[in-house]
This record gives sequence, C-alpha cells and structure tokens, in this order.
Amino acid sequence: MMQIDTEQLQLEMMKKGVLSKILDKAAVERLGRVRMANPVLASQIEIYLLQLYQSGKLKETITDNKLRQILDLLTEKRKTTIKRR
Repeated sequence: MMQIDTEQLQLEMMKKGVLSKILDKAAVERLGRVRMANPVLASQIEIYLLQLYQSGKLKETITDNKLRQILDLLTEKRKTTIKRR
C-alpha cells in the first residue's frame, strides 16, 4: 500500500515537472483554474500535453493563448438547435 502511494507521488511530481517546463506562467495559472472548475478536463489536458511532449511534437513553450486553443478543441460541443412546431 505504501509503495503504491510513493509511486503515485513520484509520477505526479514528474508530471508537474514536465508541465512546468512546457507551459509558461500564465498557462500554468489557467490550467490551475481549469482544475478547480473541472478536474476531469484538466486531467485530459495534462494527458494530451504530456503525450505531445513525449512524442516530440512540442517545439515551443505552450502560452496561455495556445492553451486556450487546446481547451476550445477539447471542449467543442455540438451546436444544438431547437425547432418549434
């Protein structure tokens, strides 16, 4: 039980280290606000960013504007139309 907690803590610390390396200060703050409002979405964004980093597809630091674009992509909703009869 204790070893699982330690491994999980190490993974979390590694994840935070990588995210702090690939996100600028404003993007880190935005991700923190997203985490407070929607923890599931924040986790999805983190996983997405970590996958980009691991695959070598990230060439520059993620800015706040770029993070907002990623948020828009991940939260795109279908347009709903209401038809009245």
